[in-house]
Formats: sequence, C-alpha cells, structure tokens
Amino acid sequence: MLLRLFIRAFFLSLPLLLLTAGIWFQPSAAFAAPYFEDGYLGLTQTELHHKLGMPQAVRDRKSALRVFTYYAITDWERYFRKLVSPENGEDVYTFKRNGVDVRYSFSYMIDPNDETDNRTLFVRLVDIEFSPSVPLAQIPSLVPEFRPSEDPLSPSFRSNIWVLLFKGVASSQARFIVKEAAKDKLEWTLSYQLFSLQGLPDPLTTKALVDRVEISTQSVDLVKQRQRHTHDPILNPYSQEFSQHPPAPQPPIANKIPVPTYAD
Repeated sequence: MLLRLFIRAFFLSLPLLLLTAGIWFQPSAAFAAPYFEDGYLGLTQTELHHKLGMPQAVRDRKSALRVFTYYAITDWERYFRKLVSPENGEDVYTFKRNGVDVRYSFSYMIDPNDETDNRTLFVRLVDIEFSPSVPLAQIPSLVPEFRPSEDPLSPSFRSNIWVLLFKGVASSQARFIVKEAAKDKLEWTLSYQLFSLQGLPDPLTTKALVDRVEISTQSVDLVKQRQRHTHDPILNPYSQEFSQHPPAPQPPIANKIPVPTYAD
C-alpha cells in the first residue's frame, strides 16, 4: 500500500520536477550567440576573446567626440578597469591587410537587470578603422565580416559623409543591444555604416575614400519615419546595377556675376 502511494506521489510531482530542472538548465546569459551574420553583435566579451584571442589594447572614450585613451591590456586589467566602468572599455585588435592598417574596436553594453558584481558584457557595435583611407570597392577584401547585399534595392542611404547599408532580416533578439527608447516598437537589422572624413563625392562612386566602418544594428523604419531628411535613399553601391549604370554627374552650377545697372 505504501509503495503504491509513493509511486502515485512520484508521478504527480514529475511535471514539477521537470519544470524545475528546465529552469536549472536554462542557458546562461553568459553564453550568448551572434544575432546576425557578422558573427560579433550579441556575443559576450568572453566569447569574443575565445574567438579572436585577447585584445592588444583597451581604449576608453573621453568625450562625445572620438577622443580615446589607450591602455595596455595588462594595465587595464590590473588597475584602470577598477576606475572606469568595464562597459566603457573597448577591446582593440589591430591587423595588417594588403598594406592597410585595420583596427577593430568592440563596444559593449550590460544587461540593465543584471545586478551582480561582475556583470556580463555584450558586443553592441564594431568600429573598424583604416589607415590610410581606402576606396569603397576595397572594403570587402579588407574586412571579412563586411558582406554587403548585392541586391540593387537593398535599403541604402547616404549623407555627405557616410553611406548606410542594411542587410538580411530583422532580429527581435537584437533589441537587447539597442539603446533607442522605442526599440520594442521597431524592427532591427544588421547595418554597415561607412564614414568618410573628407566627405563623399556627388555622385557617389566606388572610388570614394572611406576611413572607417561601423557594424551595428539599426532600423529601416526609424530611418524612413524620423530620419528621412538626413538620409537620402540611393542605389546599393555594391550591386551590379550600380557598377554598370553609375549616377550621371551633376552639371556644376555657374554663379552669375551680377551686372550693375547705371543711370542713363
């Protein structure tokens, strides 16, 4: 009789045991996965270090402008990490590719709900700089993670100093690394933003020089709804159609010299 009661109690409690085990064995936030094909956005700092090795340096942004202080990784871990919030330190990797210095810097964010002492850092942006500047057409050979769409109608925009390209489908998980207030109401897609310090020519060509690329997640809807006055739609510069039919150059506007009028 006791054995029968025990067996009955066991099977009644089995669903609760399985649910509890499921909670115990949920994957930890410390083991993330990239959101997009770039392979970086959404990784934890630990996973990034496993993938690329330890960085050569860490840099800390000193202002809203691009002003950085660079630290040796040993000095950062020993001392400066304690003075600066860990998420403010960007891991820096340098490479020499085809005679060009290519520098990767990884920006992080933390889970705002994580209140532990050693909060997990997640990659939210990859900043890739070139020295010297390189043509638009050369970037895919210098940055393996840069694989722009070849669809001529892929969402593409420009200003006078940058080109913004979108690729792939949106990821709901990517909202986690977005700081936009209304992020839950928008879709977030892998984006490449190419910057030119000297300004981009008009019309744009694949010979235009680029100084750096940012790999991040942005929203096409946000561009079309709120940023349409600063983001001009263009044909995808990495499409075959763009190379075959580049935009026609605009004729220069001649400024007429005013002719004075004289009294008769």
